Amino acid sequence: MAQYSVEVDGVFVALADPTRRDVIRRLGRGPTSVGELAAEFPMTLPSFMKHVRTLESNGLIRTVKAGRVRTCVLNRERLQLVDNWLDEQRRIWDDRTDRLERFVTDLQEDQQ
Repeated sequence: MAQYSVEVDGVFVALADPTRRDVIRRLGRGPTSVGELAAEFPMTLPSFMKHVRTLESNGLIRTVKAGRVRTCVLNRERLQLVDNWLDEQRRIWDDRTDRLERFVTDLQEDQQ
């Protein structure tokens, strides 16, 4: 459980930045080189590489180097952590609202 929490935390930290979310969105359309990705953002290449390293270190992307070209590929399976966490939160809140609804309904029936 603790390892799961650390992994989810890392993914959310990586996704907290709008530039990194844009990179993920772009890579959702397919792999692309770091140079092509960086050209889409108003920052220096070294600054952009920090974003790439953050995404890579949290497992959201992989980079593959072929010659002088480094290509970024989205790791879709890693995004499953976010889906799983959100599903868990939905279940928790659904249970809470169901209990609240039962409480209010029971209260109304008792008052009649």
